[in-house]
Amino acid sequence: MSKITNNPHILNNEKSNIQRGAIGHRATWMALTYLAAKNEGKEEEGEKFAREAISKTGFRDGEALKKLCGTEEIDCSHFGDIFLTPVLRDTFEVDFKNKTEDRLDVEFNHCPLLKAWQDLGLDDETCAKLCDIAMDGDRNIAKGMGLDFHLGDTIAQGHPTCKISFFKNK
Repeated sequence: MSKITNNPHILNNEKSNIQRGAIGHRATWMALTYLAAKNEGKEEEGEKFAREAISKTGFRDGEALKKLCGTEEIDCSHFGDIFLTPVLRDTFEVDFKNKTEDRLDVEFNHCPLLKAWQDLGLDDETCAKLCDIAMDGDRNIAKGMGLDFHLGDTIAQGHPTCKISFFKNK
């Protein structure tokens, strides 16, 4: 029996619901690609390719976000507003826990990627593995921005929220 609880509570935002569907569809591709590799006895290779592609995408996104932030010195608070748009905040049901010039700590209360994996009937261990692979995107957004990143608890591990931090290099 699954220990994961991942139910959305913001249901009346049409744009967020559309975005959840699109994100979930892409998460389905990711999972089915990973599972195809695993079923062929190539799980390690499949994971390696997925991590490389997701990392590269995240780094490119981070570089683009850095340009959108518009300053040489990154302000984590401003980055949070650019990265986590109002629609995206509702999509993932994001709470800002700490939002300063030097640090951004957020909690995600829902994950549409995880929802897609749950809808495929994947076990908790596979969901947690896919979550960690997907988080390579966020890890590399931070690198592209010139920030450090910390992933704390995740919903896929059975916690109530995903705890994510972006912060300036010390």
